[in-house]
Amino acid sequence: MPQATDADDGDAPEDGVQIDLISGERMEGMATMEKIRMILDGVHDGNIVILEEGLTPDEESRLIEVTMAEISPDEFNGIEIETYPKSDGGDSSLIGRIMGSEKSDAKLTVIGPANQIETLHKDETLISALVSHN
Repeated sequence: MPQATDADDGDAPEDGVQIDLISGERMEGMATMEKIRMILDGVHDGNIVILEEGLTPDEESRLIEVTMAEISPDEFNGIEIETYPKSDGGDSSLIGRIMGSEKSDAKLTVIGPANQIETLHKDETLISALVSHN
């Protein structure tokens, strides 16, 4: 009988950093505070959270407000958040042009513990970050 690993019970592995990739579909029906709680619970556990479609500006502001209220010198150092928008223009891929689809204003967002993630470079097409394990 196989033994359960740390990953099986939802805890981060002892020798690495857990990355939670959250689809836009999962976030779609959630209220703002549900989204924020899910993100912060993951970050409190030391996880890096990547949102496929990001947050609205209001949701991002609320996330920062709630984070500031939860900062504790010995327990929680806050978050590092980096976002980049997808192109403002129409979908330039061949399939997108054939299907006539338009690119959404959705954006990728990377959120992690402030003491574990450091942004090295960011531009409109790349976020490069150094992630350390506490």
